[in-house]
Amino acid sequence: MTRLVVFDCDGTLVDGQAAICDTMDEAFAAAKLPAPDRNAVRRMVGLSLPLALRELAPHASEDQHAIALEAYKAGYRERRVTGILEEPLYEGMAALIERLAAAGWLLGVATGKSDRGLHACLDTHSIKHHFVTLQTADRHPSKPHPAMLEEALAEAGVGAAEAVMVGDTTFDMEMARAANVRAVGVAWGYHLPHELREAGADGVAETMEQLEAMIRG
Repeated sequence: MTRLVVFDCDGTLVDGQAAICDTMDEAFAAAKLPAPDRNAVRRMVGLSLPLALRELAPHASEDQHAIALEAYKAGYRERRVTGILEEPLYEGMAALIERLAAAGWLLGVATGKSDRGLHACLDTHSIKHHFVTLQTADRHPSKPHPAMLEEALAEAGVGAAEAVMVGDTTFDMEMARAANVRAVGVAWGYHLPHELREAGADGVAETMEQLEAMIRG
């Protein structure tokens, strides 16, 4: 029986692609690099920021990577502080979280966001109190390494067989498989459904209703 549901954040809980792409453009400009392809940026969402930058600009120097990294952090933080950051919850997600929490499910998040970014996002939508474990790239290797998910299991006191990982990228599915956790994909994020299945998803939800049914098994 599933007791713990661990969600990815960007592309699963919230749609932050516009802010991510705009901030990445600014970070690359600061490092004097050509603007990255926006589809490529979206496909990197979920990785830790340093790894995403290396994937997006493999031929850049270490100095350029460092400049882009700090510029991205500063730009994203500025968007949050000034109130222009847009990270809307996907329609129906808040209600799904409420239903799962009310039914006694344990909820968690495993994300490539920073601690600050995740807490700010969940606070903005007034849903943080529902989550018993929050794992970020600040304290773990990047997905698809299973460390974040393994720590979520430990904090929740739940075995791998009693958990499910919900995400929108192949990184999430591969992380779940590495941790021996059931993997459920969502079709509204940044990787295609067939890619999620090929990466190990047990199913891919097209709607919130389908997602709830898959979680409940």
